[in-house]
Amino acid sequence: MPEIIIIILLLAGLLALLAAGVWVAFSLIIIAIAGIVIFSSAPVGQVMATILWGASHSWALAALPMFIWMGEILLRSRLSEDMFSGLSPWLTKLPGRLLHVNIFGCAIFAAVSGSSAATAATIGKMSIPELSKRNYPEKMILGTLAGSATLGLLIPPSIILIVYGVATEQSVARLFIAGILPGIMLVLMFALYVIIRAKMLGDKIPSENSKFTFKEKIKASHSLIPVILLILGVIGSIYLGIASPTDAAAMGVVFSLLLAWKNGTLSKKMFVESLMGATVTSAMIAFILVSAAFLTTSMGFTGIPRNLAAWIGSFELSPFALLLALTIFFILLGCFLDGISVVVLTTSIILPMVEAAGIDPLWFGIYLVIVVEMSQITPPVGFNLFVIQGLTGKNILTIAAAALPFFFLLLGAVLIITIFPQIVTFLPSLKGN
Repeated sequence: MPEIIIIILLLAGLLALLAAGVWVAFSLIIIAIAGIVIFSSAPVGQVMATILWGASHSWALAALPMFIWMGEILLRSRLSEDMFSGLSPWLTKLPGRLLHVNIFGCAIFAAVSGSSAATAATIGKMSIPELSKRNYPEKMILGTLAGSATLGLLIPPSIILIVYGVATEQSVARLFIAGILPGIMLVLMFALYVIIRAKMLGDKIPSENSKFTFKEKIKASHSLIPVILLILGVIGSIYLGIASPTDAAAMGVVFSLLLAWKNGTLSKKMFVESLMGATVTSAMIAFILVSAAFLTTSMGFTGIPRNLAAWIGSFELSPFALLLALTIFFILLGCFLDGISVVVLTTSIILPMVEAAGIDPLWFGIYLVIVVEMSQITPPVGFNLFVIQGLTGKNILTIAAAALPFFFLLLGAVLIITIFPQIVTFLPSLKGN
């Protein structure tokens, strides 16, 4: 089929540019220009100017820097220390004990940072020395941290869900709401795995001698309560329709600054560092997004997505067969590209096939994020593995082996939401729009 040959040539050109060290955004623009020039007679300059300008002032995109800044502020506050001291008293009697701090700590931080790598770095700095000092098995320490940090991509407010929403013109608020139950499901799956492994390891999991009364547990958690309220406020205001994701993100920044001021970590230096960190990250993601929008338009001029979707439809693949093929494709692609790049590079071509197969784009967004989560813990480009390697100095293959059970748990989660799509669609259906 000619479209397949064209796609292979364009993909080969894109990979060649990326391999040569060209920025992702520039690579996308170059391939988009090539697509328009070679396969259509459209005025490439006018198209590029119109699309880049139009994509850059998307209102949904405004939430992106706000949520990133909120995470940067809390990353530089005492959140991680507060998290360990606040969670540990509640977990001493649960099988696996303080290993669950990695899981629940990552889940909480994921809900305020939206970044997998930031979650791994922040929780890892606190938990790895503490758990190692208490003689917890190294493999379990590394595995629970690497696996649980992937929750930063799914639990709202998630940066990658904003990217997917903007790239596919889906409601970011509905995507956030759709990610809640799958996120909780993954936390429970990870915790259950640790409980089972702890039972199997027996005495290798150290005992915790400290005993806390309920009053002492509440007292230890007092510094964590404002962060929990911040998370609930941001997500709750979106779910209840009180605020848009952008409005909620702006309020999240304000309250994050207040929390940092309250615990004494807010300073001029911290404020500037958090603002610059958010600016750099936001500019990078926004540049990739507007370039991807131009590539999407370019593909529209070539007619490739429409013809490819029709071609795929001619095989009459069942939705399950298509998802199986896409899962393998995304896992392989995720071995070489970061999650945001995977989303923006593929949505313009993949989404027409998905819609032609009768798959809900909202559900597909959550499916895609979980599959991309798997790529965060697979070598050679598993970002979480690199972060933990930097914290520990361990061989990356050792860390990957420790994270392997969580890779299969994520794969199991994909299977579960495929069999029971209501896990994703139930809460958005309650909200309506």
